Amino acid sequence: MVVICRRRAVVLAAITVPLLAAALARPPAWAAVGQALVAGAGMGRRLPVYAVATAEPVVALSFDAAWGAGRTPEILAILAGHDVRATFFLVGFWIDRYPEMVQKIVAAGHDLGNHSATHPRLDALGREAIAREIGTVHRQLQRFGGGEPFLFRPPFGAFSDRVLEVAEELGYLSIQWSVDSLDWRPTRPERIIERVLDQAHPGAIILFHNDGEHTPAALSPIIDGLRARGYRFAPISELVYRDHFRIDHRGVQHRRPSAR
Repeated sequence: MVVICRRRAVVLAAITVPLLAAALARPPAWAAVGQALVAGAGMGRRLPVYAVATAEPVVALSFDAAWGAGRTPEILAILAGHDVRATFFLVGFWIDRYPEMVQKIVAAGHDLGNHSATHPRLDALGREAIAREIGTVHRQLQRFGGGEPFLFRPPFGAFSDRVLEVAEELGYLSIQWSVDSLDWRPTRPERIIERVLDQAHPGAIILFHNDGEHTPAALSPIIDGLRARGYRFAPISELVYRDHFRIDHRGVQHRRPSAR
């Protein structure tokens, strides 16, 4: 089960995988979720990127933005205070509602990702509707600069072969996550902190939401805790490979040996 992409230059230099292999000695929860989604969709073939195979202690923070923006300025301030660049996956109606917030995200040097126009379950839509959802936001994001958008996250994490194929045809690499903060649930900051620190691993993509009630309170301790363990942070655009890669059965992206 291999997906090969031949798009644009490789972002990271040559890496190895021993550390990740050790971290994933037992299949993690996110791998089971990914396989369940594939089985549920009747696919068994294509997968998005859940994590990147690397021996380097690096992780990517990502924030989905669909509902509200009241806590986003605080999140941006925390990221700036820690000198961390992240990736924000934006829904079209959120962009329309909060254009000034999009400008602040771009000005701070963060990635902009495509999260669909109306946040539907794309796996229930036809090709034309999927293309419309992704294409609409692509044009919106282009207006804000910050480089050509190429990162796409399907709403609800729901995907199918068709969704991934259309996204790829439109120039997008589909991205999931290997660590879910569950910051959208009624919880306490300590639970979010514990969950992320317990599950973090080299090459992890960590999911947050831009307006989670306890996300700001949890974010600084998470960043500090990961740095204390030797981790550094990169936006997803600098973590993933954009060509010469394969994605294994757990959604881990590997550089192909033939890549230069």
